[in-house]
Amino acid sequence: MSTGSVTVIGLGPMGRAMADAYLDSGYAVTVWNRTAHRADPLVARGAVRAESAEAALRANRLVVLSLTDYAAMYDVLGTADPSALAGRTLVNLSSDTPDRVREAARWTAGRGAVQVTGGVQVPPPAIGGTDAMTYYSGPKEAVETHRSALEVLTGIEYLGDDPGLAALFYQLGMDMFWTGLVGYVHAQATASANGVSAREFLPIALKTMDFRYFLEFYAPRVDAGEHGGDVDRLTMAAASMEHVLHTVEASGVDGSLPAAVLDVMRRGVAAGRGGDSLTSLTEVLRG
Repeated sequence: MSTGSVTVIGLGPMGRAMADAYLDSGYAVTVWNRTAHRADPLVARGAVRAESAEAALRANRLVVLSLTDYAAMYDVLGTADPSALAGRTLVNLSSDTPDRVREAARWTAGRGAVQVTGGVQVPPPAIGGTDAMTYYSGPKEAVETHRSALEVLTGIEYLGDDPGLAALFYQLGMDMFWTGLVGYVHAQATASANGVSAREFLPIALKTMDFRYFLEFYAPRVDAGEHGGDVDRLTMAAASMEHVLHTVEASGVDGSLPAAVLDVMRRGVAAGRGGDSLTSLTEVLRG
């Protein structure tokens, strides 16, 4: 069990899971949340409820932030005297864009603190689990200094000094996660409209959503700029997507999602990529 100490600011589901993990590991934990009662279960377990964000900052050198975005960080930390930030390491696990994260790192440095950016790759129930992982970027010395405390939460995948890198990789993951998951939800809506239950559809969905073969096949070709249509062609993909759209609409389901995908494919065909692989869209989308 550790004898370390940490402050956790932001007690949504992720922040609460992190504070619980630290308590489980024997840390002295100070917590603060704008809605104060969210700290009650943690206080009952032994956490200290700070009376203000400034008090929470002053309590420990290591401060973990789990907020909606970086605007919330400014709202919360901007109320504190700048001296409360001096000498602190802020591990900011809030979501935002790479540019806003870099701007926040400069803001933090101007107040004598160090920002480590994090992008958590698991949902709250997986915090503290052996397979959990977080992207980190920022000063490597700060990451190494607090490695044992960070590893209470998840494993560490360090990406480099640029504070925006963790945010970039996190948003890349979210791009795939949300579009993929919404694709599943849309397919299930169509399945349900045709009398197919989620339980019945599940094994098919799991197999279909396993893109490992395609990713491992496409990645080296994308890097090499090779988009030949020897395996797949964009015209074939567009024709397939038209069939999807017709099936969806015939089922009485909103077709705006497959229509949007079909529109991107048609743009690629119009750009002269019809005989090329779907991966040629990586260039079409970049303009």
